[in-house]
Amino acid sequence: MQDVCHPVRRNGEDVHICAIVDETQMQGLLRRILDPDEFMSPYGLRSLSRCHDAQPFSYGGREVRYEPAESDSKIKGGNSNWRGPVWFPTSFLMIESLRKLGTAYGPTFQVPSDGRAGPLCTLWEVAQDLANRMIRIFTRDEHGRRAVHGARRKFQDDPHWRDLILFHEYFHGDTGEGLGASHQTGWTGLVASLIDEWRKPPQPSSR
Repeated sequence: MQDVCHPVRRNGEDVHICAIVDETQMQGLLRRILDPDEFMSPYGLRSLSRCHDAQPFSYGGREVRYEPAESDSKIKGGNSNWRGPVWFPTSFLMIESLRKLGTAYGPTFQVPSDGRAGPLCTLWEVAQDLANRMIRIFTRDEHGRRAVHGARRKFQDDPHWRDLILFHEYFHGDTGEGLGASHQTGWTGLVASLIDEWRKPPQPSSR
């Protein structure tokens, strides 16, 4: 029990947080997760650290390298799956965990925004930033382009197509381009929940 129940003193009260990591371990994990040279993509969490682009690891005569889109190997159709792309289920679960832990630890628990030496942020702020990165896949940038459409000119420029948003299976780990099946509304549709939770305008006071 002592390994998963962590007492925290906050505002004169004892709060017991059930988690498999303590504060020190969590800070160590977030250093890697928030590092843009490792897991944090401009569009969510990469499924494999970007450091393995330059430092692949090998086992059983096979090499695993960071591949942000489709795999160089054509085994199983060339789908790189978990070797780099952003997937909505795992990124969404991270946001939910950060939100809950941020509520438990409160505003005094802060980490560098980039995992190294950036401005300090609460876990709620980290969760919000990650949610905004995922929403950014679908919204237009300053040039009017959506990351999800990549280099597909019909979807970027054609007025009859550019607002037809596809819910791809996974997304390029560096550019946010939609990849794989284009109708994964089961998990990629979680973006609607992120918009509702993190972009909802403040509600007027009931007083």
